[in-house]
Amino acid sequence: MFKPVSLTDSSHLPFWRRPVTLLFVMSGAMPIAFFTWYALLNNFVIEVAGFEGSDIGLLHTIREIPGFFAIGVIAIILFVREQVLGMVSLVLLGVATAFTAWFPSLTGILTLTFLSSLGFHYYETVNQSLQLQWLPKDRAPQILGWLMGMGSAVTLVVFVLIVLMWDTLNLSYNVVFMVAGFATAGLALFAMFAYPQFESPTPQNKTMVLRKRYWLYYALQFMAGARRQIFMVFAGFMMVERFGFDVHELTGLYLINLVVKMLVAPFLGKAIGHFGERRTLIWEYVGLTVVFMAYGGIYWFGWGVLFASVLYVVDNILFGLALALKTYFQKIADPADIAPTAAVAFTINHIAAVFLPVLLGLLWMVSPTAVFGLASLMALTSLGLSLLIPRHPEPGNETVLSKHHIPAPAE
Repeated sequence: MFKPVSLTDSSHLPFWRRPVTLLFVMSGAMPIAFFTWYALLNNFVIEVAGFEGSDIGLLHTIREIPGFFAIGVIAIILFVREQVLGMVSLVLLGVATAFTAWFPSLTGILTLTFLSSLGFHYYETVNQSLQLQWLPKDRAPQILGWLMGMGSAVTLVVFVLIVLMWDTLNLSYNVVFMVAGFATAGLALFAMFAYPQFESPTPQNKTMVLRKRYWLYYALQFMAGARRQIFMVFAGFMMVERFGFDVHELTGLYLINLVVKMLVAPFLGKAIGHFGERRTLIWEYVGLTVVFMAYGGIYWFGWGVLFASVLYVVDNILFGLALALKTYFQKIADPADIAPTAAVAFTINHIAAVFLPVLLGLLWMVSPTAVFGLASLMALTSLGLSLLIPRHPEPGNETVLSKHHIPAPAE
């Protein structure tokens, strides 16, 4: 159960007990709770708790605080193995999600959101670290695409069940939250006891790591966190507030998203492997700029629900190209820096996320178009940064401004 096994020796284990299989189990467990919460959130807070734009902004600010403190993972892994921390975090996510509907007040929802988010962000920090440690560089883009497809497939099942059963069985928010939350917690407990502890070939630094040569990666992470809030917080909220989507209708849109993403995710990984991180991220940021401008046009020109739904799907696909940011770091990183830098990157990613949702929630009440205009500027900023990524990133060639194409010393 907790016996350490090296990655090399793990090849002799049954296929279902190998490290990559565990990554797939984890990728399947997390979406059950998280995306059930995400699918029901906008309708739950509007119908049950009477949220307005400022309230939803505050909720997402609270949700992002644990991400800002993801750097705490570095201290925890001094005493707890990353793999164990990932499983415990999944259990916390599941249990907190299960009890979400028990406290339908602003304070109750914010408290449960904080706890579930703590589990989610610490899991994601550890998961990203383990992926980059366990996956070989030459196959990482493709396998990351498959892992994304796995998560999308599980989320697809969740959304299908909600769409088909919400009205048919007259489901309540409490029943759905409880089933999804305990399913995630149960899978996490299974994974904790069914798999050995896998030893990475390179011991990880267990102190905070900030290196000057990673500055572009840090900057891209910061902008990714800022612009992500627009999609996570306001795109779905727009569909409910502007077009009056019910639970099954909004979940149906998520369902279409998942089908498309599940089909294209493996090809996204192949595209990154073929075209490289620089070109892939340029495509992503150009596309996001256009999409966010079009979101603003919905309010400015009165474009209809079909156009908004198409934009929502395209938006979600473009975010899938962010896999290239992971593989960019994997190529330039000292292998011992992966775990601490995953924690630092998550914190940087969430700096803007702590204050941006509540501020944009207030701006939303004045002008939704202005919110999406700011998102376009964020995407353009990311585009400018992506132009600094070299065609073949590696240690010593982290940016096009690098003076030497030889491995740089850690600093």
